[in-house]
Amino acid sequence: MTDTRTPAALGQNDSVPLPRVFGIPFMIADMERACADLLIPALCDGEVSVGVTIDVRHLAPTRVGAEIISTATYTGQDSALSWFDVQSTDTTGKIGEGRIAGAIVRQDTLLAKADART
Repeated sequence: MTDTRTPAALGQNDSVPLPRVFGIPFMIADMERACADLLIPALCDGEVSVGVTIDVRHLAPTRVGAEIISTATYTGQDSALSWFDVQSTDTTGKIGEGRIAGAIVRQDTLLAKADART
């Protein structure tokens, strides 16, 4: 884990310094990537997986330089959502855990909807 994955890298506020430890936005991104990796076999041409619902707890700080591993376990389908239990660990143990729901969507449709919002 590098300095670029800390709250401090996101920018400082004069009144509230941000720490140089692993940041929760990056942990969630790693967890979402682990979920997306599990959905790769289900994707058709032009499809991508996206995170829809996230319920994650950051349990412990991790210093710059530590190795972090995020994993996902598929737990089932609910309508169009695939649900996953996720966790992140460093060399001393669990640093985060939770659940993420993802959906498979057409990338062109996703981008068209994003463009329509601008």
